[in-house]
Amino acid sequence: MRPTEILSSEHRVIEQVLDCLEKIAANAERSGKLELEAARTALHVLRTFADRCHHGKEENCLFPMLAKRGFPTDAGPVAVMLHEHESGRSEIRGMESALADAARGEPHAVRYFAAAARRYVELLREHIAKEDNVLFPMAESMLRDADRDEVVSSFEAVELVDIRPGTHEQMLSLADALARKFGVALASDRSPSVMTGCCHAHGAAANTRSCAGH
Repeated sequence: MRPTEILSSEHRVIEQVLDCLEKIAANAERSGKLELEAARTALHVLRTFADRCHHGKEENCLFPMLAKRGFPTDAGPVAVMLHEHESGRSEIRGMESALADAARGEPHAVRYFAAAARRYVELLREHIAKEDNVLFPMAESMLRDADRDEVVSSFEAVELVDIRPGTHEQMLSLADALARKFGVALASDRSPSVMTGCCHAHGAAANTRSCAGH
């Protein structure tokens, strides 16, 4: 499997959890109460799987290989993706803070969590579409077969060293439990995201179920 195919398949898992987070936010806005355990689980999966695992593979494996092949990382699509990774991390920190405040009964915490969740969901959905439709096809046009093999091997190192064995399976299990709870589609039933309208123009202008093949 090509590295971009692995990353794209991971996008489907992330989208599954984003759909759950969106429902958590909607329920909170409607009821004024936050489903604390579900919110904790969603943030745990997003921080561990979406950020440490998925974004870690991009930042430490794929993007350096693209730089080796002359693809700029300080401007253009890669720079945009890196900036959005940081923006996502900021929103997760905000949600974690709001979650802790909500658990203590702090006023406005639920509303703050819901707002941050909606910003994060929108950010990540657009981010995923840009990668699937713009960055990954560009990457495939530059990578050699030996590059692909090297990147996939480095993905496996992320799984074994940075994330540790068993974490991947645990994250998938938690993601599926959330999907069952909120009635959202599983990653295996999803198709790659397609950009339309202004989102496609933005991506062009910026010119898994499986993790490392498991």
